Formats: sequence, C-alpha cells, structure tokens
Amino acid sequence: MLVTKHFRLPDVGEGLTEAEILEWRVGPGDRVGVNDIIVEIETAKAAVELPSPYTGTVTEVLCAAGEEVAVGAPIIALAVEDDSSPQEGPEPDVTAQESAEPPPAQDEQTSALAREPVLVGYGPTHAQTERRPRKTKPEPPVVAPSTRTSRATPPVRKLARDLGVDLHQVAATGPSGRITREDIHHLAEQRAAESNTPAVRDDAVRTPIRGVRKHIAEAMVESAFTAPHATEWVTVDVTRSLKLLERARADKAFAGVRLTPLCLVIKAALTAIARHPEINAKWDAAAGEIVQYSDVHLGIAAATPRGLIVPNIAAAQRLSLREIALALTDLIEQARAGRTPPERMRNGTFTITNIGVFGIDGGTPILNPGEAAILCFGQLRRTPWEHQGRVRLRDTTTLAMSFDHRLVDGELGSLVLRDIARFLERPDLMVLHS
Repeated sequence: MLVTKHFRLPDVGEGLTEAEILEWRVGPGDRVGVNDIIVEIETAKAAVELPSPYTGTVTEVLCAAGEEVAVGAPIIALAVEDDSSPQEGPEPDVTAQESAEPPPAQDEQTSALAREPVLVGYGPTHAQTERRPRKTKPEPPVVAPSTRTSRATPPVRKLARDLGVDLHQVAATGPSGRITREDIHHLAEQRAAESNTPAVRDDAVRTPIRGVRKHIAEAMVESAFTAPHATEWVTVDVTRSLKLLERARADKAFAGVRLTPLCLVIKAALTAIARHPEINAKWDAAAGEIVQYSDVHLGIAAATPRGLIVPNIAAAQRLSLREIALALTDLIEQARAGRTPPERMRNGTFTITNIGVFGIDGGTPILNPGEAAILCFGQLRRTPWEHQGRVRLRDTTTLAMSFDHRLVDGELGSLVLRDIARFLERPDLMVLHS
C-alpha cells in the first residue's frame, strides 16, 4: 500500500533556523531513490544539496524556488511503499486523507521520533516549526479615477507608484497632454534634490538581503560593535620566499600541486601561532573566560558569486606545505562552486584574507566573531629596498593584522605579526621553529 511521506527541512548547520530553496531537481511524478539529490538550498553559510531519505514517487513540491523555509517544515511529499505491519498502523505523518482518531500525543511523539529518517551528517530536528507562508506581492493602492490619470499609460502609472509620485501633481509634457516617464522622473528628481535624498530610477538593481549576504552583514556588525579592534601593519621583503617557491615548484614532490605565495603566508602564520598559542583563542563573555584552542582551524576568506565566505582548514597546524597547498586548492574550488560543506563553515579560530589578488596593498580587516585575530595579505610589489648595504629592487608585501584587544594586548599582537614577517623574509627560519 502506498503512503505519503513528508520530508522536512533538516538542520544542515550549527544553529541555523531557516534556508532558502534554490532549485528543485525533481518534480511531481518523478521517481527517486534513497540518497538521490532532490533539492539545492542556501543557508546563511553555504549552498547545500539535500538527498532523499525515501524511495518513492514525488507527489507534491510544497515550497517554491526562492522561498525561505523554517528548519523542520515539510518541503516535499513522496508516495512510498508502506513496509509496516498491519498491527503497527500508519505513521502519524504519512497522509492527509486519514480519518481515524490519532493516538495519544505522547505515543505519537515517541513513535515519530523512532521512525524519523535521518540524513547522513545532518541528524534529526525535533523543533515544532510550521512552514512559513509564501510571500505575496502587496496589492497596489487603489487610485481614484480622474482625468489626469487617464492620460498616463499603465507602465507610467506603475512607475509613479514605484517612485511614490502622485500623478495629480505631475506636469504633463507628452502629446495630447499625456504624462511621460520623463515627467515622472523629473518630479521625483526635483523632490530628491529638495530633500537631499538620491532618487531611485525604475531601472535600479534591487537585490534581496538574505542567505550568505545577510549572514555576512550580521556577523560583521556583531564583530565591529562587540570586539574592540586594533590593527598593526608591517612591510616585508619576501624575495627569498618567492625564490623558495620557484625551487619547490621544480621539485617532483610538488608535481601537480598549485603552490602559491599564500601557501607560504599560511605556513608562516601557523608557525608564529605555534610560538604564541595565546592568540589562537576567543573571548567568551557568557562564561566569563578566555578559551584557548589546541588546534588551529584556519579560515580563508573566499570571494564567491554569493558573497564573501570564510571556510576553514581543520587542524591546519598538522599539515605540511604540500598538504596546505592541496587543502587550499580544494577549499577555494568548493567555495567558488557553492559546495562548501557546512562543517567547514564552523569553529574557525584564526583567519587569513588575501586582498593582494585584487591589487590592494593593505587594509584593516574585521574579525570573524569568536576569533582573536585576522591577518590581511597585500599584493606583491617590486620595490626599491635596502639590502646588504645597497638599494635594490626587491619583492615586498604589506601585512596587516587586526586583533581583539580584550584578550590580545599590543605586545602579543606585535610579536605574532613580527614573527610572521620574519618567517616570510627568512623562510629557512620556519624549519627551525616547526
């Protein structure tokens, strides 16, 4: 016998409460199997593909693409074979056509928890949430008919509504006394000039604030207004580091490995953190303590079509230079493709952002919430530099590090930044301190 099973949106990340439906891979009538990808969603941290927990036929898609859905809300219904015995009775969530009296609440909850399908890596969600109603466009205001509005075409009337312009106050310049788009814009711009407010044209690009972009904004505001930032700068001669990279690329051990200057910056930062582990920590205001981590979950800021995200390399301090290069390539490819696993977006302890790829020398980076420091890596330049008593052209870069001044004082911040600079200037020293 076929029964209807509802697949509920799982919690695919730590503390997430909702997600946006990006794209359905199936529709009503499609046959799916267990672990077949049925939908792609976007959380506040990344895009995630969800597999089906059932084998059956799709009967109804309950949420449209672009809709935001609460965790725990049903998003799709499937007709599946009922494999339960007659004595067990149907599941309480299986079909809308049941007319029998449901069992007591306590038994129903226990039964549902026992049979709830669990996606690998996600776990069950037991929060009692309801599906968020679909958003509908507001009804346009009713405009009383008049001789003036009748002399404006429907697109022009819509433009007036969008810009908040009253057609009765517009001076018509079109043929036969018609109101034109230029008339609407002229009045809107005139009012904007009077109020010192920029006018918004009808061709303005409007982007909803949600998903990754919304999470970035909330995290940056939280960080900027809770952690007192301090930033220090240093310019470094990295000529020896770049020569080391050239030799390493020619070595068979690095064949097929994308070895970049950022890899050496990562190695230098990890070596400096090992010498000063107090900076690999967070300020826990709720517990009233400073928490120092043993592993460095190294976050790498990555620019993606959905905005800036900071996935991390877990326990990066255990990796060799070759392993760092491979992990970095994998992290960037996943981020740009929108396939970063949720576990890579959690529990970062120290971050590096590479703005040099955009041709920028330096900046004052904002901390990721829960981290004590972030390192900014600027562009590489050929610069006149004093070397061995003579001025020569050398390869240089600028490093800037922001830190949480509640737990990192000026001495600790300076020592960490000094060591990173020293290891990039003399990469051979990293061998002595690793």
